[in-house]
This record gives sequence, structure tokens and C-alpha cells, in this order.
Amino acid sequence: MFPTSSRLAVLLACLLPLVVACGDDDAGDGGPDVDETADDAGRDDGAGDDNGSDENGDVPETVDVHEVDLDADAADADADGDAGDADGDDGDVPPTGDEEWLWRALRGEVTPEEALLAVARSNGWPIRTADGYLFALLDDGAGPYQLTGDPTAWTGIDMTLDHGLWWVRSVVPDPIDSLYKFVSGGGTVYRADPYARRYGYDTNGEFSLVEAAAPHLERWPEVTDGVVLPRTVRAWVPAGTVRRHLYVHDGQNLFDPSAPWGGWHLQDVLGPETLAVGIDNTSARMDEYTPVPDDIDGSGVVGGQGDAYADFVEETVRPLIEAQYGTPERVGVMGSSLGGLIAFHEALRFPGAYDFAASLSGTFGWGSIGLHNETLIERLAAAGHGTTVLYLDSGGGAGSGCIDSDGDGIQDDTPDAEDNFCETRQLADTLASVGYVYDVDLHHWFEPGAEHDEAAWAARVFRPVDIFESL
Repeated sequence: MFPTSSRLAVLLACLLPLVVACGDDDAGDGGPDVDETADDAGRDDGAGDDNGSDENGDVPETVDVHEVDLDADAADADADGDAGDADGDDGDVPPTGDEEWLWRALRGEVTPEEALLAVARSNGWPIRTADGYLFALLDDGAGPYQLTGDPTAWTGIDMTLDHGLWWVRSVVPDPIDSLYKFVSGGGTVYRADPYARRYGYDTNGEFSLVEAAAPHLERWPEVTDGVVLPRTVRAWVPAGTVRRHLYVHDGQNLFDPSAPWGGWHLQDVLGPETLAVGIDNTSARMDEYTPVPDDIDGSGVVGGQGDAYADFVEETVRPLIEAQYGTPERVGVMGSSLGGLIAFHEALRFPGAYDFAASLSGTFGWGSIGLHNETLIERLAAAGHGTTVLYLDSGGGAGSGCIDSDGDGIQDDTPDAEDNFCETRQLADTLASVGYVYDVDLHHWFEPGAEHDEAAWAARVFRPVDIFESL
């Protein structure tokens, strides 16, 4: 039986790909280009931290996330820009690694895009050298560009256009928590560096960081295992010693205040020892976040790539993050809507790999909407009691009462139920029946009338975070 009209409306609003209200906006571009007027060029306090990886862009090395070893010559020099030579010859040892990628692009040996991406996936932009920092921006026809920010007292330094890249070398005497942007239009249009490793947000939008020591964001673009689509992986790096890693789906909606409904503001509720990893979604969200196929409106079967996505997180994203920030004492996974569904699926697919799994408004009836495939409710019942501490919640409500009118065993046929309330309640009861204990390793919350959107999840995400951080 297909879903009734009111239930179908809710499902379509939160499941269809590319619907930004439910986290389906495009991903994998390394962050938005933030255009601002000259009046908006200033900054709020706030910053971040620097981490290294293998200089040649291979397997990143494990580093102390707060260790910054600045070159003494760079720290003592002035802040004048220096366009340098495109051959990278400073009369010393020839450049290697990240710096060599830039020179290769300026010699026309690789494309600008290849060079930008290679550095972004290695140590990240800007490139620290013995003679200062190298900054680069892909030519978009809106130049000429200047480098501006804290290193230049927000006075522009001219950049050079060569082989499709605007670039400049600048000495930064005090790079820690130092903001920078690129400016064009005669000093009127500001934009963040879309490939900057370290970044954050203030009242003027996104800003880029040269180095960082305070809490901040970091990112790796175009991460893939060759099976799932490439996407950006983001990490909120806290101020304290990292003890916990929390992997969260729909990553582009977690930290950015310009995300749909204002985003989750996840960084505002995290403790000083929790590193949160936001994994962006893609246009294949509905396929990747679902363990089995389903048909939500009679238009065709979709979904069922959840195993491949779970494997990507476990075998590609987690090794990347742990190489950068070390092995944590506790690991959790969390998501909302279909993101909550796949979070529980990951915990079930990899027993013992996650200490905690959280679902906000999870779509646990998936599989029984238009088809009669096995749902995660049935799979968890068959698996029995596990070791992962589980949290699940919903808003909305039961409407006229939770029913199973089509006899498939899933109480998802109430026309006026909202926010996956009935399926979430049924799963909580099912988990309790197989040995989970409420307020010990099973936590359920109901927020009456809460909508199915980022604003509602932002308002209650502190609950699962608090539970995870108490483990």
C-alpha cells in the first residue's frame, strides 16, 4: 500500500534528493564562495587549529592537532606580498610536495584545478614555505584579485594571474588564528578561500584561516573510495585534547549558519574533547542513506546503497580522520531523517565499531513505504541486544494513532502522524523488547509538534551529544 496523502507529503518533503530543506544541497565543492560588500569585510573573534598530512598527498601522518612549528625566518619578516618566481627557485633547495604543485600549475604542467585540489587534500591551503605563505585562487573572470585580511591589516596585496591562477606569496608574522580573504571589484567584493584547510564563520559569512589554535573547522574535498560519489568531509576541531569522534551525516548543514533553516549549529553544543566529523551528502543521498530499495510515491524504486555508504564511512573516512587526529576513546555516529536511518544501519553493519548511534526523526519505515522490504526495525529486532548505546527521537506526533493498516508489521500508516513519530516509537519499543534498557543503553525523546527540519534538530541535538559525551 502506498502512503496516504498527508504522510506522503512529509516523506516527499524530507526524502527527495536535492531538496535543501532536508540536507540535499550539492556537496563536494570544498565550501561556498562567499561574496560580501566592503562594509562586510570585517571579522568576529574565533578561529582554529592547524594539522599536517603527508607532504606528497599520500596517507596523512598522525599529528598533534594543536602543534604549530612556525619558521623563524617567516615569523621575523615583514608582511609585504611577494609574487616570487614561477619556477619556485629561491636559491635554496628546490620545492617539493604542496609547493611543487603550485609551480607545476604555473608552468602549465597540470591544470589549476588539479593543483588546487592536490594541495587541499594534502596539507591544505595556504602553503607554508620558508619564505612565507603561498595563496592561490582559481581565475573566475572577476579579477583582478588581492589578498587581504589580518596579515595585511585588511589592506589588499596584489595577486598575479598566471595559467588560470591568481597567486601571491606573503610573509605572515603572526599566522595563528589569522583570518584572510580574497577581494576583487576594486576592493568591494570579498570571498573566502574555497580550498582553505582551516576556516570558520562569523557575522560576515565564511572566513579562511592561515593557521589556527582555537576551535575551528577543517575540510578535505572530493573524498571517495571509488564506489560512492566524491564529497567534502569536514571536521570541527575542539580546543581540548580530542577523546571522542562523532561522525554526522548531511555535513554541509551542520556548521554553516546559512544552511537551510539556519543549520544545526552543532559546534555550539560540542564539548572541548569532541571532534565532530561532518560528511557531506550528494545527489545520491536517497540511495546512499538507505539499506534497501523502496518506492515512496509510485514513481519507481530508489535506494538500497546503504551498505556501500556505510563501508565508505568505516573504511575511508574513519582512517582519514584518525590519521589526522589520532584514535579516539569513543566513537559515535549521528544523523537526521534518512541520516538517522543510515546511522543506525552503520552501527548494525559494524557491531562494536561504534560506541554510540543517534537518530533524530529517523525514517525507520523505509522499505515499507511503497514496497514490502525489510525495515531497520525488523533487522534490529532480529539482531537482538548489541553493545552500541542508542538514542532516537522525533517531533510531530501520533495524530489519530499509530496503525499498521497494510499488515506489513510496521506502524507507519497513520495519515496524520508527523515527523516519523510512529516508526520511531515502534523501534524504541522493539529495542526494549530485545534487552535494551531505557536511560542506560536506550534513550528515546519526543518533542511534541517539532517540525522536520534543521531548526528543530538544532534545538534538541544537545540531548544526544550530552549522552555521547557522558560515555
